[in-house]
Amino acid sequence: MLETEPITIHASDFEEARGRVSSHAYRTPLLTSRLLSRRTGFEVRLKAEMFERTGSYKIRGPLNKFPQLSEEQKRRGVICSSAGNHAQGVALAAAIHGLRAVVVMAANATPSKVAATRAYGAEVVQHGTIWDEANDKMKQLAEEFGMTVIHPFDDLQLIAGQGTMGLEIYDDFPQADIVIVPIGGGGLISGVAMALKTHNPRIRVIGVESSGAPGMKESVAAGHVIILDTLDCIIDGLRVKRVGEHNLRIVQQYVDAIVTLPDSDIFDAMLWIMSHCKLVVEGAAAAPVAALLHGLIEAPAGSNVVCVLSGGNVNLEQLRGLKWN
Repeated sequence: MLETEPITIHASDFEEARGRVSSHAYRTPLLTSRLLSRRTGFEVRLKAEMFERTGSYKIRGPLNKFPQLSEEQKRRGVICSSAGNHAQGVALAAAIHGLRAVVVMAANATPSKVAATRAYGAEVVQHGTIWDEANDKMKQLAEEFGMTVIHPFDDLQLIAGQGTMGLEIYDDFPQADIVIVPIGGGGLISGVAMALKTHNPRIRVIGVESSGAPGMKESVAAGHVIILDTLDCIIDGLRVKRVGEHNLRIVQQYVDAIVTLPDSDIFDAMLWIMSHCKLVVEGAAAAPVAALLHGLIEAPAGSNVVCVLSGGNVNLEQLRGLKWN
């Protein structure tokens, strides 16, 4: 991390974000899992973001960002490209703030996600067969109409908004020793880690990636953002070739460790949570529990551990190929 590139989010930014976000988002519960605690030897809590509006944490960032747009930006509207959760978060937050929102999705995007995004009030443009093609179309439309691009993770105002989850975790469980967070592009763990450590620098924050998409782990090791050549990951929220520049700098400073495991282990944990905790979780949300179940978290017995379950927007077609343990 270059010393000439300071992180420009401060403790006050998270508190201000809390005010903007809490006006419209739900405060999600921190649930006890006795079975997971017995199995792992830790005292485990689950931050249940599947109960957030739109079914994931992704609304928090836009709710913080949109009130800070200029009047001209608000007039022109916002635009993003997304396969699902970011699309829905942007769509609903834009509707709340009376902004025009355009979301570009691939032509073969999951129909239920397209329908949900439209239902929240966004205009959906479908283009291409992969996210990269949809993203290229989004850039073209943004330039054509002068709309503000809402990046899914590499944005300081979004990071501060996602960090409001960290404030809630600290308020509800200040004795937490470890907080485990999934990593895709890095927006969630950036905000949560920084917000938590403004209150207690001794809390360990551990990230979890798919071993088939270890972009953050490799970038931290290299000291700069690495673009992965290939991805061996089918989990939407973890399937990222390039993490964010802002996100990497924050992770370098505030995240204590990153562990990885294959998609199959994460899917097993997803089904375990549904079966034993009676919570519907998407793949990325199950990654922290997968890390616990596979013994990847090293800590003294009895440690207080929080797993961030980042969302519950499950692709039901993906579930058809899985087997229950």
